[in-house]
Amino acid sequence: MAQVKVNKTSPSGGWSDLWKKEDYWAVWLGLGVVLIAILLWSFGSNIMKTIAVSIPSWSEFGEPTAFLGQNIGNIILLYLCFLAIFSLAVKVLGYDVKQFAIGFTVLYVLSVIVTIFGSWTLMKKWNLEAPLLALAVGLILGNFLTIPKWLDAALKTEFFVKTGIVLMGATLPFTLIMQSGPVAFLQATIIAVTTFLTIYWAGTRLFGLDKRFSTCLAAGGSICGVSASIAIGGAVKAEKQHVSVAISLVVVWATIMIFSLPILIKALGIPDGPAGAWIGTSEFADAAGIAAAAAIGEQAIKTFTLMKVVGRDMFVGIWAFIMALISVTKWEKRDDGTKPNAGEIWSRFPKFVLGFFLASIIVTLLISGLDASAAKTVDAGIIKPIKELRSWAFIFTFLSIGLTTRFRDLTSVGWKPFAAFTTGVLINVPLGYILSVIIMGGYWALVK
Repeated sequence: MAQVKVNKTSPSGGWSDLWKKEDYWAVWLGLGVVLIAILLWSFGSNIMKTIAVSIPSWSEFGEPTAFLGQNIGNIILLYLCFLAIFSLAVKVLGYDVKQFAIGFTVLYVLSVIVTIFGSWTLMKKWNLEAPLLALAVGLILGNFLTIPKWLDAALKTEFFVKTGIVLMGATLPFTLIMQSGPVAFLQATIIAVTTFLTIYWAGTRLFGLDKRFSTCLAAGGSICGVSASIAIGGAVKAEKQHVSVAISLVVVWATIMIFSLPILIKALGIPDGPAGAWIGTSEFADAAGIAAAAAIGEQAIKTFTLMKVVGRDMFVGIWAFIMALISVTKWEKRDDGTKPNAGEIWSRFPKFVLGFFLASIIVTLLISGLDASAAKTVDAGIIKPIKELRSWAFIFTFLSIGLTTRFRDLTSVGWKPFAAFTTGVLINVPLGYILSVIIMGGYWALVK
């Protein structure tokens, strides 16, 4: 299954966390790109448009060849920019930069190839645009070939998606977040609480699983997938194997949802806005949800982000603190009398969510001080290039998911954890449909 390095959650390291934690680096890189884009725009430079390569749709094989011939320099420049910023973070975080650089080069070439074929009108007809195609290619390669260590070193799934989400913040007006945030949070609360309790109850009562194991499964299925499983697994001192199994099940069901939700949405004729919100309530991982929403459209990406990132991901820190408190006071017997403190919320809180908000606020404040004509130049010189860079970051993410997913590892999961998690899925998906499409469908359809 997904080969994710799992660490026990440790107390905050103070100021050193600002450069030693992946979450913070996603914020620094995302905000750094946004600020550089604004600076270049203020000087009248078009370099962002040059770097942010967008491969157009095509139907004849000669079209992408001609495009590559005309834009090969820009594609190489984009590669060098991504390599430089990611390598900086990788170096400070303590990974092998040389191995990352070699692996990222291969990942980038694969991303270009996937994006070219994902822009083919035939692929779009079959809903296999770049995000889903990247996942499919990654799954095929990852399960039929042996991934070398130097390539594995570049498959930073969580890092790529967190950076992409921060960049996404710059493309969503903060006024929209403020308007939709409370609705998203209310809906997310209903979904998260219901799904968490369902999986926990099924795990402990129906299938006799350990409380900590059931907590990891419930967190992964109700909040934000892999990150929640790791954070809350650490908060309750779950076994490493339990966290790994929870991560595996998150990836399995997230992958299933990537393909099944867009098919259901189009078969039922659900509008883009409610469709994105439904994906936001029913997907278990940010990267997988983005892939499914991208198969629907830009409005679906917006409502998905409001529902998943603004709504559900916000629960990680709060839920980790609550479960740590329960673990210490109810499940554990300690002699030293130590208890979790309020700082645990900040320690577990996904920092990239703050980066998402900051990026949105920065661009919104910039636009608010301009007239309509100048605002259009911001859209062309800042927002659109950032959207393209965001899309590339997500392609890296989807390829990484596929390349690190091993179907053969499913046999080690066992049927009871799978059954407990699936019980949550059977509640989560219909409830998400009822809330997003039937009850609040009119609201989500108006989000632009």
